[in-house]
Amino acid sequence: MQITTVSNFRKNIKAYLDSVIKNVETLIINRGKDSGIVVMSLQEYNSLMATNHELSSRKNEARLDAAIQKLKKGKTFDKDLIES
Repeated sequence: MQITTVSNFRKNIKAYLDSVIKNVETLIINRGKDSGIVVMSLQEYNSLMATNHELSSRKNEARLDAAIQKLKKGKTFDKDLIES
């Protein structure tokens, strides 16, 4: 995670945005006491939203937990894909 000020961000906007994308990191632009803006790549944002959706209901959360437990216990199987 990087932290910068609005002034530094303005001066180096391209470098900051390139760094966010290249290094898959979050940039916080500090705007004063308890105020700021978060900049992240679209890929990172989409991943965060997908995780949020998957954990948005108890039912989804329970399914994920059950799948993780099966993986940990080695209770998995392979299945061939059907070619069209």
